[in-house]
Amino acid sequence: MSYQKYNIKFPVTEPHQLGQDEEFFYLIENEQEIQFRFHDYGELYKRPGLYEQLFYERLKCNSPKKVGDILCQVLRDNHIEMTGLRVLDLGAGNGMFGEQLQIVGVARVIGVDISEEAYIACERDRPGLYDAYYVRDFCDLDAVTQQDLATWQIDCLSCVAALGFGDIPAKAFATAFNVIAQSGWVAFNIKESFLLESDISDFSRLIKWLLLNDALEVHHLERYQHRISIDGLPLFYYALVGRKESDIPNHIMASLDHV
Repeated sequence: MSYQKYNIKFPVTEPHQLGQDEEFFYLIENEQEIQFRFHDYGELYKRPGLYEQLFYERLKCNSPKKVGDILCQVLRDNHIEMTGLRVLDLGAGNGMFGEQLQIVGVARVIGVDISEEAYIACERDRPGLYDAYYVRDFCDLDAVTQQDLATWQIDCLSCVAALGFGDIPAKAFATAFNVIAQSGWVAFNIKESFLLESDISDFSRLIKWLLLNDALEVHHLERYQHRISIDGLPLFYYALVGRKESDIPNHIMASLDHV
């Protein structure tokens, strides 16, 4: 798939001056310099190929392949065929991880994103990639959508490069976790700092609860370079693949703020 090339410029900053959720860039468009934050996904998705050029070409993001490869290996080790999975791809965006799932042979993939722009971009750039694509807020999931999702008999949840900065609140991830079948698989990545004891954010607390209460049986946990920063410094994440042992109970769900 070929896209036009964009004129992207990064600001002059001191190393570590900007946090990962503060990074921004300049796009030269129609002889004007426009500033976008990295998390201005709606604006990025409106321009075919800009998201890919920024994150995958300039900043060397390799998380879709990394998480996809680990999921494949874990399933092989457990004598489970990738082709039989029914995956819910949370924070699907314009289909970067969905495309990776298709490459490794997954037959059923359902996309979910809160952004209408993401859905439009996916249909434009990767038509037919998902068997269904829901534009929904999983912090407030309606009964009709819940019933519809149940018909897919989903047994795997994926969420890649979308967690931990408010893009997907903890409650949305927890709701998606409860959608998948008992003993279903979970594959996601998170910034390394979210596993630190000092992190008390909702998402960090949720992941720690899942691990400490055996709701999620970890099969593979690996630290790796997610991408580089605008300063060229490595940004490390953890990739996790595990198996769901139980639903997240109502009292934990109720404790998660809708950010």
